[in-house]
Amino acid sequence: MAVTDMEKLTLGPIAYHWSRDERRDFYARVADEAPVDEVYLGEVICSKRAPFHEADLPATIDRLERAGKTVIVSSLAEVMLARERKATADLAGMDSPEIELNNAAGLFAREKRPHRVGPFLNAYNEATIAWMAGQGATHVTLPVELPREAVNVAAKAARDLGLGVELQVFGRAPLAVSARCYHARAHGRTKDNCQFVCENDPDGMPLSTRDGDPILRVNGIQTQSESYVDLLPEIEEIGAMGVSHLRLMPQAVDMVEVAWAFRDVLDGACSAEEADSRLRAMCGSAGLSNGFYFGTAGYRRIEGAAPAL
Repeated sequence: MAVTDMEKLTLGPIAYHWSRDERRDFYARVADEAPVDEVYLGEVICSKRAPFHEADLPATIDRLERAGKTVIVSSLAEVMLARERKATADLAGMDSPEIELNNAAGLFAREKRPHRVGPFLNAYNEATIAWMAGQGATHVTLPVELPREAVNVAAKAARDLGLGVELQVFGRAPLAVSARCYHARAHGRTKDNCQFVCENDPDGMPLSTRDGDPILRVNGIQTQSESYVDLLPEIEEIGAMGVSHLRLMPQAVDMVEVAWAFRDVLDGACSAEEADSRLRAMCGSAGLSNGFYFGTAGYRRIEGAAPAL
């Protein structure tokens, strides 16, 4: 028996500086093999990376749409420079495909025309979600740090307003973005002369504590969790709360197989326990966490089903 007929499986935008060929191959395989309903494209982290792959965007959109996927183009999370304001304004002026806004500059440029709200615009509570709906939002992605009680309240508020509700259920948590590029600085370079050193870390640059314990990942100007968020065992409860879209974030693992693990549970083809065991094997040494969802430190893994809300 399927978990729900309402939930859609989505693939978030690539956060890392993957090469042009890697992106082409990745999206070709997603189009042909991945059981996802919607795919987000676009550069969200660093505007300097965009020229490497933006020329391929029309062809990628066409291939994904021909494969039956809905495509959404995401905006930058941080807008500081003139070229970033122009890129955001150009995106905000698009009528097709749908767009996802991740910065207040995009909201201003969109002028209350329909759009989705991404995870970098914090839809933390009912009042904020209501305000976003009044600005033209048709869909919100909730912050990954929200505990389950807050997800329940926020999802209900959004659904009562007729909005789609999305939550990240797999991949490194996007914790912060900065005006500085620590990725460049860690290699003795400046942000303006980074020489795209981030391309050497396709799953982020590991950071460890002084004791040598892994703690975070750096991705250009972005700080991420070290572990992969994994809410596969919780998706039945998440669906019951009214969350309509489950987001998988691309990582340096077999994302087609990751998508199938979630799809099989949604379709009732296997149990969450069986699928989560497959997911652990796919992710190898990467830790899996769900601490934020259970209201504790994000890196923690809480095993076993919690009492229903």
